[in-house]
Amino acid sequence: MRIILLGPPGSGKGTQAQLLVQRYGIVQLSTGEMLRAAVAAGTPVGLKAKEIMAGGGLVPDDVVVGIISDRIDQPDAKKGFILDGFPRTVPQAEALDDLLKQKHLKLDGVIELRVNESALLSRVETRVAQMRERGEEVRLDDTPEVLTKRLASYRSQTEPLIHYYSERRKLSTVDGMMAIDEVTRAIHRLLLALGAVEPKTNARSAAKAAPVKKGAKKAAKAAKTAKKPAKKAKKAAKKPAKAAKKAAKKAVKKAAKKTVKKAAKKGAKKAPKKVTKRRAKR
Repeated sequence: MRIILLGPPGSGKGTQAQLLVQRYGIVQLSTGEMLRAAVAAGTPVGLKAKEIMAGGGLVPDDVVVGIISDRIDQPDAKKGFILDGFPRTVPQAEALDDLLKQKHLKLDGVIELRVNESALLSRVETRVAQMRERGEEVRLDDTPEVLTKRLASYRSQTEPLIHYYSERRKLSTVDGMMAIDEVTRAIHRLLLALGAVEPKTNARSAAKAAPVKKGAKKAAKAAKTAKKPAKKAKKAAKKPAKAAKKAAKKAVKKAAKKTVKKAAKKGAKKAPKKVTKRRAKR
């Protein structure tokens, strides 16, 4: 399963990506993390990215695509991956399409988390106000002003991807304003429609971890207990019928045997008489 999560800052992409990783056993590919890992590993593409970043420049698309190419070749990405934060532009999407084509891989779907920007700004304002009231430090990138700039950037650069993937019939949209678990369920339904399969171990763990209501547990136990006498009664009811059938069969067999024996005896008695009569005539 290879998917892309699209959505503006604050739409919950990171949260949903982590939940999908846990459920489907696939990996989350974040461009920032991949860049840092490639630089730390000292790969040819990583060294090139390090040089550009050291000079204060933006890492070009071909370098980012090269890092993604190296990453999806790793064993843990064979089952599938979620791209979070890439592609950000239509040229990046085209470069990704070419890369997947070269590797004979298919992009299964693109899920857009659609949110209300005014509501997002309101959330951030509330959170910042509460943090200040508690005397907590507010992150520089977690303010309404910064979010406004990031949303504007998303609209100009990334929103065209919605049209791009919609034209290719890859796009599905989920209401990102719902509660986290509702968004998760909606994404799960979409992935099932796309043919996603949960690993058996994950499915078992999820079933084990799922909370069972006390009443439901008791009812299940009571139903199980009630089944036992019914099963015994059924078995007991079968016994006389079986015995009767066996007895009837035995009786029929015995009667048939007796009839045959009687007929044979009668025939044997009649035979000598006929012979005597014939002799007497002679």
